[in-house]
Amino acid sequence: MRISEQWLREWVSPKLESKALANRLTLAGLEVTRLEPAGADLKGVVVGRIGSLREHPHADRLKLCSVDIGRRGRLEIVCGAPNVVAGMKVAVALPGTELPNGVHVEKSEIRGVVSMGMLCSAFELGLAESAEGLLPFDSDASLGQPVRDYLQLNDMIMEIELTPNRGDCLSVAGVAREVAALTATRLKAAHTKIRNIPATSKRRFKIKLQAEQDCPRYVGRVIEGINSTVTTPIWMVERLRRSGARSISPIVDVTNYVMLELGQPMHAFDLDKLVGGIRVRHAKKNESLTLLDGTRPRIQAGTLLIADHKGPVALAGIMGGLDSAVTDKTHNLLIESAYFRPQTIAGRARSLGMQTESSFRFERGVDPYLQRQAMQRATSLLLDIVGGRPGPILEESLTRHVPRRASVTLRRRRLTQLLAQELPVSKTQGILTRLGMRVRKRGDGWRVTPPSHRFDIEREEDLVEEVARVYGFESLPSKMPRISMGSRFASENHIPAERFKAVLADRDYQEVITYSFVDPALQRLLEPATEPMTLRNPISADMAAMRISLWPGLLQAVVYNRNRQQLRLRLFELGRCFVGTGKNLVQELMLGGALMGPVLPEQWGSEARAVDFYDAKGDLEALLQVTGGRDEFQLQPGQHPALHSGQSAEITKNGANVGWLGALHPEFVAKLDLGDPVFLFQVRVSVLQTARVPQFSEVSKFPAIRRDLSFMVDAGVPAQAVLDCAAAAAGELLVDLQLFDEYRGEGIDSGRKSLSLGLTLQDSSRTLKEEIIEAITVRVIDSLQAGLGAELRKK
Repeated sequence: MRISEQWLREWVSPKLESKALANRLTLAGLEVTRLEPAGADLKGVVVGRIGSLREHPHADRLKLCSVDIGRRGRLEIVCGAPNVVAGMKVAVALPGTELPNGVHVEKSEIRGVVSMGMLCSAFELGLAESAEGLLPFDSDASLGQPVRDYLQLNDMIMEIELTPNRGDCLSVAGVAREVAALTATRLKAAHTKIRNIPATSKRRFKIKLQAEQDCPRYVGRVIEGINSTVTTPIWMVERLRRSGARSISPIVDVTNYVMLELGQPMHAFDLDKLVGGIRVRHAKKNESLTLLDGTRPRIQAGTLLIADHKGPVALAGIMGGLDSAVTDKTHNLLIESAYFRPQTIAGRARSLGMQTESSFRFERGVDPYLQRQAMQRATSLLLDIVGGRPGPILEESLTRHVPRRASVTLRRRRLTQLLAQELPVSKTQGILTRLGMRVRKRGDGWRVTPPSHRFDIEREEDLVEEVARVYGFESLPSKMPRISMGSRFASENHIPAERFKAVLADRDYQEVITYSFVDPALQRLLEPATEPMTLRNPISADMAAMRISLWPGLLQAVVYNRNRQQLRLRLFELGRCFVGTGKNLVQELMLGGALMGPVLPEQWGSEARAVDFYDAKGDLEALLQVTGGRDEFQLQPGQHPALHSGQSAEITKNGANVGWLGALHPEFVAKLDLGDPVFLFQVRVSVLQTARVPQFSEVSKFPAIRRDLSFMVDAGVPAQAVLDCAAAAAGELLVDLQLFDEYRGEGIDSGRKSLSLGLTLQDSSRTLKEEIIEAITVRVIDSLQAGLGAELRKK
């Protein structure tokens, strides 16, 4: 935000030079990032009046101007500006003057006629980036007066960076309140007390609030018989310029001026273009509106609108409509000054691809009790500039929906603890009072009610910050925090998440960190059955939903790297996913991975091979092995909308789903233009972090016996089912069980497969006899035959 120091000092004028004032504001949290002069020196540029005009004898577009510059007499100056007229007061650059744009003005001959200077535009004076003609001055400008003095360019412009919670400082009045509090200086009464303008017309216009919570207060006023052909006074044009706004027309300039001065955005309608009355309501489906900038955005149902009985006339708090805009033919006005709920305006302008000064203020919060005061100020300025007859102020207010600032308790003990310094009671009360707060002493502390413009004061810590800001952070002592040292013992059955990251890094994976905000369209493709939590104010349209899976971010990382010729990818991420909304929101820490391309980096030692389902399964099982309870997890065929139906597995523990593993569905591979298969896995970290504590067992002194058995089973029988059945039948003497071969082909019936198991048997107290081994073997064979229809293969 840009602010003129001269304008600020009309409200409050502490005994501080410009740099010291800027430094005080910066230390208090209103960072002044730039301090620059309001204009160039303009030595040799004075006010002149064009007395008479003659045609140039040798050029159609040039005029010979006789210019009166006061005591210095008259000058003959050649000018080609399109707006030059007799009687006009303008800036005259005398011979020998150097202008801000680098032009040296000298006595010169132009097309055979001597010119004794130059008539200047705002661009040539360094007051605008472009200009179409001369800069006209008001009639009160004294002839011969230096233009720098007339325009009061002996001014500094402060550019202030405000944090989003300090919307109350987006005005001259707001910064003045801060300066007064910081420097213990009184605000000047002439500006804090705005005079009431009585009605001289009985003209009214109906106002109805149909969106009660989103607009609980709306103030309007009719002004009849204005002269919209006049120009904005130069003093107002200059103040707007120094604040970063350009002059448009007297009526618009006044509404912008009041917004910059008081912080209340306003809007002016051409009253004769409105039908019936004003209705503040929500947009219906398929409504549209052409805005002042000529655009016609698609308005979502529920957007807050200002409408008449015919249809929408403005986007509330954002921009007015073109059809009801004021022009140089406008004779009657309806001025609007309203309070809109910040949550209603927040994000609306950005979703429509626009950001206006009004929306910037409304979404940060405007004082809900400022509207009437702003209307009186705007009326006063309009009557001075465009004239007219004001009607009565029309106010519709629903007080039950107008926000009230709740009182906050500030404990003196807590204040001293956080500031590391005990402040006198009078000092603390004085600071809070200067900030406009109502302070009541209560026990060992205070009960503080913030003013209506301070939306950011909600809890005790906010008040502590305010006291610290005004007292001065630089005045507080610097103390190192006291930290008590103590040992914390990690539970033996808890595995830190970093352990799983190390396992994947050891297996040649690289960690990625992606946004928790993802593209809703991509997430909907991968998880169509789950509705994500959406953001009201997203950074962009493709970051508008909270992720419910790590896969959207991982796949975007895969696409990004693939587009940059990275053919071998092994990525993982450890992060939170967000399932549900509101109080039912669950933040689950997940570990996910994505791999594609060759198994090994390019080398000569072995044949190149692309990764497959079993490579991803092996990496996942390495994670499960860390828990010491691999046998507690089961991988079984499952169906997931994001995965290939023939290459996907559900990860379960004790029958509950804890994750998924599989190949990305070919349809999505094609949509993402990946070319090669991508394999994904994801598992809940909480189930991995519970480890099985190792138990000591004595190493047997007796020999182990191994028996190899081959069975034929149906092709659809999972190998894990065979292993589980065999282990249960073998009993406690089974110390190891391995699946060492799978065969399909010659000698095996179609629809069948051969699985070969290695059973290792051992007892810790004796050598196993053949009859015991044989009995266990028979038990295993019988169990597999009965349970899974397995057939012992002889050869």
